[in-house]
Amino acid sequence: MSNITTNINRDFETSKISFNDFREIILNDYRLAVESRIVSLLGRKEVLTGKAKFGIFGDGKEIAQIALAKVFEEGDWRSGYYRDQTFAFASGISNVYHFFSQLYANPDLDADISSGGRQMNCHFSTQLLDDTGSWLDQTQQKNSASDISTTGGQMPRVMGLGLASKLYRENPNLDYLRYFSRKGNEVVFCTIGNASTSEGVFWETVNAAAVKQIPVVISIWDDGYGISVPNELQTAKADISEALRGFQRDGNGNGIEIFKVRGWDYPALCEVYEQAARIAREEHIPCLVHVTEITQPQGHSTSGSHERYKSTDRLAWEGDFDCNLKMRDWLLQSGIAKEDELTQIEKESKELVRNEQRRAWADYHKTIQKDLDEAIELLIQIKEECVELPLRTLQSLAEPSLKEVYSNVRRAIRELRHIASPEKEQLLAWFIAQQNKNSDRYNDKLFTDTPDSPLKASVIDAIYTADAPLVDGREVLNACFDTNFKRDERILAFGEDVGKIGDVNQGFAGLQEKYGELRVFDTGIRESAIIGKGMGLALRGLRPIAEIQYLDYLIYAMPVLSDDLASLSYRTKGTQKSPVIIRTRGHRLEGIWHSGSPMTVLLGGLRGLHLCVPRNMTQAAGMYNTLLRADEPAIVVECLNGYRLKEKMPANVGEFTVPIGVAELIKTGKDITVVSYGATLRVVQEAAIELEKMGISIEIIDAQCLQPFDRTQICGTSLSKTNKLLVVDEDMPGGASAFILQEIIEKQQGYFVLDGQPRTLSAKAHRPPYGSDGDYFTKPSADDVIELAYEMMNEYNHEKYPKLF
Repeated sequence: MSNITTNINRDFETSKISFNDFREIILNDYRLAVESRIVSLLGRKEVLTGKAKFGIFGDGKEIAQIALAKVFEEGDWRSGYYRDQTFAFASGISNVYHFFSQLYANPDLDADISSGGRQMNCHFSTQLLDDTGSWLDQTQQKNSASDISTTGGQMPRVMGLGLASKLYRENPNLDYLRYFSRKGNEVVFCTIGNASTSEGVFWETVNAAAVKQIPVVISIWDDGYGISVPNELQTAKADISEALRGFQRDGNGNGIEIFKVRGWDYPALCEVYEQAARIAREEHIPCLVHVTEITQPQGHSTSGSHERYKSTDRLAWEGDFDCNLKMRDWLLQSGIAKEDELTQIEKESKELVRNEQRRAWADYHKTIQKDLDEAIELLIQIKEECVELPLRTLQSLAEPSLKEVYSNVRRAIRELRHIASPEKEQLLAWFIAQQNKNSDRYNDKLFTDTPDSPLKASVIDAIYTADAPLVDGREVLNACFDTNFKRDERILAFGEDVGKIGDVNQGFAGLQEKYGELRVFDTGIRESAIIGKGMGLALRGLRPIAEIQYLDYLIYAMPVLSDDLASLSYRTKGTQKSPVIIRTRGHRLEGIWHSGSPMTVLLGGLRGLHLCVPRNMTQAAGMYNTLLRADEPAIVVECLNGYRLKEKMPANVGEFTVPIGVAELIKTGKDITVVSYGATLRVVQEAAIELEKMGISIEIIDAQCLQPFDRTQICGTSLSKTNKLLVVDEDMPGGASAFILQEIIEKQQGYFVLDGQPRTLSAKAHRPPYGSDGDYFTKPSADDVIELAYEMMNEYNHEKYPKLF
């Protein structure tokens, strides 16, 4: 382990620059450190005075982040967290104006360039897409994946961002993708707080990075605490680099290079980062830089004070070893600068930050003021006593917000409910137009919605020849993947048991041998890292299929799926996309740990991903054909018990498409509309045969996708004919079946055509016990469907359909 802790001056490569140029570089670094510190101090004041909601800052880490930014080149990537403000300023990812615009939650993307007001301050992002949703040239800019607040959440995607460089270097067939890489010479720079290294995703990622040897430099900012909890309670040996010593490369298998350096030692920091970046860039060896003796002058955030948990001695030490003060002392002692020069820099920095803060506040206020002025002008025109209170309220606002503007306008509209006038109509028209504008400000871009959206894909029907072979469903999938791999060099697949054996159900059988280990490969048992790998690869222009072996296992990757991938488009206001496809299998499994169908968990946590639930492998293949040509992320849940069921092989197996979000009418009927999906659809089809014998004709609709659901509203159309609705699935009660019910009854206005109570049939509220009997008594069976459908008909006509029980 490289342990660089010296606090004396270091030799710099100065042969190509004069001393004055060298001195100017260092003074500019000091200026940046001072500016960033003033941003932190002023930002806290803005929160405490009520101008901003919450603040979190990077004070105490200025010098280390300036050193890190020196080796951050165009084409490189950052995957960091909410302490990286100085790095963002030094690298040009953000600036003081944009920082304060984000602090005030300015919804204008030109002001808050990272999120358009959707993320709290210190959450940085760079634009990866142009106005049409097409990729920008990543090699011509410094790239930052959009930050998330989840501690350690920045780690998993590092795997894919770094692996992309490895693939671009080692696979010459990707050379044409010049917008994404320069022969794999990019480094991923990841930052994390020392306390967050206790998270499992940190260890998953470090282990995976060591195994795959990806070009990443991980910086650990160690200030001794995780909010109030000290290192001694966080980490073995109270020292993360000591705890990681076994990962240090020693010629005995793959490993990482570990450096340790003090956070106030400017020369040593510059040297360490130069070494680490070179090793990662040239040799593709992951490096970890443990930056110790960092301080946090204002504590964790604006929510509290660190004086509550730090001792007097610790606080005194932090005052003495503040990195900015230590650099100032070094500049004076080394003769690089004089006192008056530094004082002038500090004065100018304070003025610059204050001016940029005022400009950001003024621009944010203009956004509000325009809406406020228009609302007041419209209310003034209405000569009714009932609008006087909301009008006076708006006129008296000293520091207005959009919430106050629209709350008072809505109040006025309610008060005018019995009054008709042209002035009221003008107010209503303005309000409706503004609601559309506010939707753009706060609600759009759950998906990127580009011309390549899967919802805009052309529908190509499956073609069957007269002698189309009847094969196992898995063979249809395998042929689909084979054709797509041949068509598009960007496609790759990975997961547990995906490579050598072609996955546990043979969907990728033989494809590693055919297309090589760079495109079809195995991973360890690390679900978070698998999803992160897929996300990072997709951010860099590749088309990954990330396999999670069983549906239940998605839960182990939920933080990455929910906090990062699903919210990516929304939180960047459509400026970043990651079209990864997550492939998994489930339904009708037997046993508590292999039996879940947690669709409601996915529906609740993964808005921002398409959720596909095909009934068989042909439908699954058509969905993959659609998604692999589109640019939005999706989960495809295949039916585990369908791989060996016989299906016809389409002649255009790699070309036909199944539209996303379009339900399909499987069987016509006149008595009850039955909506289902996945494995329970076959249960419903089985029940339909006996129900016909009992004089009950059910119409069966396959939802096919839960998100989006039934865009063409065939469920509502069917219900208008049958007037009765039954939803069948094997999620727990109140789960996906309740979601489907709400979609049909409320959104498709099915309530108005019902002539009986709509019903749902789901699994029991517990996981199924092991065995076929346990499955029968836990999840919907054909008997359950028959009896509930009959009961519904009994309620409709008890004479024709007498009670069974």
